[in-house]
Amino acid sequence: MEYLKKAQHLEQTVSNEVEKTVKEIISTVKTERDAGVKKYEERFSKSVRALRVSEEEIEKSVRSLSYDEKALIDRVVERISSFAKAQLECISPLEKEFGPGIHMGHRIVPIEKVGAYIPGGRFPLLSSGPMVVAPAKVAGAKEIVACSPANYEGGIHPAVLYGLVRSGATHIYAIGGAQAIAAMAYGTESVPEVDVIAGPGNRFVAEAKKQVFGKVGIDLIAGPSEVLVFTDDTADPKKCAADLLAQAEHDPYARPIMVSTSRTIAEQTIKEVEQFLKEYFSSDSPAHESWAQMGEVIYARSLEEGLDICNDYAIEHLHVHVKDSRKLMDRLHNYGSLFLDSDSSVVFSDKVSGTNHTLPTLKAARYTGGLWVGNYVKVITHQEITGSGVDFLATHATEQSNIEGLEGHRLSAELRLSDKYLYNI
Repeated sequence: MEYLKKAQHLEQTVSNEVEKTVKEIISTVKTERDAGVKKYEERFSKSVRALRVSEEEIEKSVRSLSYDEKALIDRVVERISSFAKAQLECISPLEKEFGPGIHMGHRIVPIEKVGAYIPGGRFPLLSSGPMVVAPAKVAGAKEIVACSPANYEGGIHPAVLYGLVRSGATHIYAIGGAQAIAAMAYGTESVPEVDVIAGPGNRFVAEAKKQVFGKVGIDLIAGPSEVLVFTDDTADPKKCAADLLAQAEHDPYARPIMVSTSRTIAEQTIKEVEQFLKEYFSSDSPAHESWAQMGEVIYARSLEEGLDICNDYAIEHLHVHVKDSRKLMDRLHNYGSLFLDSDSSVVFSDKVSGTNHTLPTLKAARYTGGLWVGNYVKVITHQEITGSGVDFLATHATEQSNIEGLEGHRLSAELRLSDKYLYNI
């Protein structure tokens, strides 16, 4: 492999200062509750408003949207919900006999109280709310607490608010950052305590989720957006460049990466990126810094080498601009979400196709997928032992407990042996 362009910063790490700040925020919110949340809202967001979004505020926001705007968001909610329902249908309960008198299985039980974090960011991302909330609703969560920063005219953007309502949020709060995560994890006078927290956010949100994990469950730690565009000599450099920049505009630390088996396509794509940046992106767009500091273009000398590079990067979005790309799917196994062929734009998934855009970054795709309906259910096991199954298991457990020296275990097992066995108790 050969780098035609190499990133200046290979990864973003959480500084000790961020870790310390988040620890302080969580401690304050645990102790001071609503007052602690309001303290940090005023400090970081300059917000002095009520924490909970009232029904009157929701109704006013909804009225401000046009019919077409609401129809567009409704479509997003419907498609995300439909995909989540199809996924849930794949998770089946189990009830089976594993030998005479040994019945075991599992049930699929919804998480009761879900916390959804919806980032504010530079732009009002209309799909972010439905991406986090709709699968929880499909899973059967009884209570869905949604938090989003009050960074639009002192509140949550009307379109984002409408998406949360349509997706099934039961409580909505204009709270952002680590204080929102702390409030949902530990509860305050206003914010209910939840069982699991899901949703992307900035480095403070990611660090807060990391620190409250254990007290509550979390989906994953998601960093700035990543995309790897894998190409051969059939690729269109303009489409490749556009796909790289679509993710680069999310954040200065976003990682736009290209791996190509064609040096010509790779070099032409670099030129197209530079041209697009001049023509289509404002000077303050994060895309400029992202491409300059984080962008990479790699020439792979063979298809096999290119596939190995893709799997090693374990990227968030893997977009394959290769002829007959579906044939390569079984050879690609480390990615957050896979996009086959040049017209399967990552943007479609970002917005409306139906798969979730909350995905693993920084090589976490080696061991996990993205947010899905399965994050909002528990697979819990059960067993019922009767008849000859009791004798079989009790005999084994007694003998094993003797070897292990666990008297209490031996006692519990041996008491269940039938009368034909000699009790040594």
